[in-house]
Amino acid sequence: MIAKVLMIQGTGSSVGKSVLVAALCRIFRQDGFSVAPYKSQNMSLNSYVTRDGGEMGRAQVVQAEAAGIEPSVDMNPILLKPEADAKSQVVLMGKPAMTVPAGEYYLQTPELLHAAEESLNRLRSQYDIVVIEGAGSPAEINLKRCEIVNMRIARLADAPVLLVGDIDKGGVFAQLVGTLALLDDDERRYIKGFIINKFRGDIALLQPGLDELESITSLPVMGVIPYYHDIFIDEEDSVRRDTPSKATTDVDIAVIHLPHISNSTDFEPLQREQGVTVHYIRHAKDMGHPDAIILPGSKSTTSDLAHIRNTGIADAIVRITRSGVPVIGICAGFQMLGKSINDPSHTESDCDSVAGLGLLDVVTTFAKRKTTWQVRAVCACRRGILGGMNGEEVSGYEIHIGQTLGDNLSPAFRITRRGDRKSHQLDGAVSEDGNIMGTYIHGLFENASIRRCLLSNLHKMKGVDCETQPFVLSKDSEYDKLAALVRGSINMDLIYKISGLKRKKRR
Repeated sequence: MIAKVLMIQGTGSSVGKSVLVAALCRIFRQDGFSVAPYKSQNMSLNSYVTRDGGEMGRAQVVQAEAAGIEPSVDMNPILLKPEADAKSQVVLMGKPAMTVPAGEYYLQTPELLHAAEESLNRLRSQYDIVVIEGAGSPAEINLKRCEIVNMRIARLADAPVLLVGDIDKGGVFAQLVGTLALLDDDERRYIKGFIINKFRGDIALLQPGLDELESITSLPVMGVIPYYHDIFIDEEDSVRRDTPSKATTDVDIAVIHLPHISNSTDFEPLQREQGVTVHYIRHAKDMGHPDAIILPGSKSTTSDLAHIRNTGIADAIVRITRSGVPVIGICAGFQMLGKSINDPSHTESDCDSVAGLGLLDVVTTFAKRKTTWQVRAVCACRRGILGGMNGEEVSGYEIHIGQTLGDNLSPAFRITRRGDRKSHQLDGAVSEDGNIMGTYIHGLFENASIRRCLLSNLHKMKGVDCETQPFVLSKDSEYDKLAALVRGSINMDLIYKISGLKRKKRR
């Protein structure tokens, strides 16, 4: 039996589609159904590596976690990763397929649509219901002819669509009615109702508008979801705003905000720690006096390295680090910390080589093939920023192009497993005093032991006596909180009716 489908589309980007899909996946799972998320095409620099080494958008991983299932590239068969010079790498079924200029991407959509349809059909053969996420807005009339993520997918799957608007942006009724007005009659018939997201205030004051919206469109408002800030769900893309002010802040961490920053969820666990402030630095004048600097991943290493040179951020990093402040480089950030980056195949630029920041005695050489693995490793740091972690096991994942080597390399980690295979490779590099560290491992700060050690050492460097107890986040409890909020805010009976799924009795 083929699975039922339900599609969430939005009036624009960042209206809450991804989080709502995660909530519905959790609700259907709680109600006894097997459920999977799906987004045919995602544009994001926030990616994840599956158990078998496939790369996919982080949002669909979050949704799979909410559904209680293993992430699969079928849930996001097409991932676009923007690069410098208005190009994007196309990751198809978890593997890099091509790099194309933005204007030429849509020449590839017939072939890509076929792959997307096959992935959706595989999911529909395995689950009771598939919750589909759209992208941006279905009313982007300049793209409708060749899009493969909104109404074309709704038509392909014959999926009922709920249209989500963000009231916190303002003008939500115009968003919803305007979107409907720009759809063709054939497209409009798939819209079965509205959801208003991120509401603050008294619902009674909103009710007259809801009534008139239903009168104008002859479609039901399925619910109004309150704005929340106390449920921790990974962001789909970009970085969150700086950590809100806290009663006491003992540690100030500066994360360099690169133009093509990738895997920004690496730092969210640090943002949740009590007594820690994470600042995202866009200008050299904002560096201040941090207790540590993190240079993150990037999809365009050499371009972003040039950016931080031109803006003075690179000089500030070198100056502050040489004054004794620790710095951690992750992936591209690790590459930037070295003496040089060689690009013999011109993978990223026309230059054969560019100088790095020179803080680590290593050289990176780009390769054509991308490395994507889930990894387990043991820490090899004996002193400095991760002193005390030596021999402790951590987990994470690699997404990078190239190798970084040095004559007298002191590794940061020793990898013990890549995917399902044993490994004996070295990862990263550490300065002699241990306060400058680079690694290719994303997701390090998801490990509570790493956070505990890092923050404890930063406290010691400041002369602050503090027993660090890392914040331990239960993802399951956060998904349950999200599901409870959404279930209490929308008409689930009506959602079951339009999806055609027969509701089970909850135990």
